[in-house]
Amino acid sequence: MADYRRGTHTVYDLKYHFVWVTKYRHPILVGDVAVGGRDLIRRICEERDVLILSGHVSRDHVHLFVSAPPSISPSDLAQALKGKSSRLLFEQFPHLRRRFWGQHLWARGYFVASAGTITDAAIQEYIARQDQHHEERFTVADDAQ
Repeated sequence: MADYRRGTHTVYDLKYHFVWVTKYRHPILVGDVAVGGRDLIRRICEERDVLILSGHVSRDHVHLFVSAPPSISPSDLAQALKGKSSRLLFEQFPHLRRRFWGQHLWARGYFVASAGTITDAAIQEYIARQDQHHEERFTVADDAQ
C-alpha cells in the first residue's frame, strides 16, 4: 500500500514530475547558481508543504519529482517554483541579468505529469465493485454498467 500523506481533512498521494528549462536553453545552472537554485527550490517546496521525492538541476533545465497536497494545483506550484526562484536568483547573482534581459530566467512553458501507484483500470474496478458493499445501486456515470 502507498505511503499516504495526511492533511487536516484529507488523505492523499498526489505526485508530479516537473521539468522546466532556462530561457534559450542557456547552460547557466552551474556552480553557485546551480546550488543557489537547488536551495531555493527546496525552500519554496518546504514553504508549501511539498515533499521533494527526487530532483536534478542540469546545466539548462530542472527535473523535480514531488508529492504535493491537493490544495496546490500543478500549475500554481510550477508558477511558484519558476517565478520565485527566478526573482531570487536574479537578486543573488546579478551577472544573470546581463544574459537574461527582461527578468525572465526560465522559458515560458514547463512539463508536468502525474504519477501514482494505482492505474485507471484499478480505480474503475474498485468503483464498479462498490455495489457489492452497498444495498442501493447509485452510479454517477450516465450509463450504469
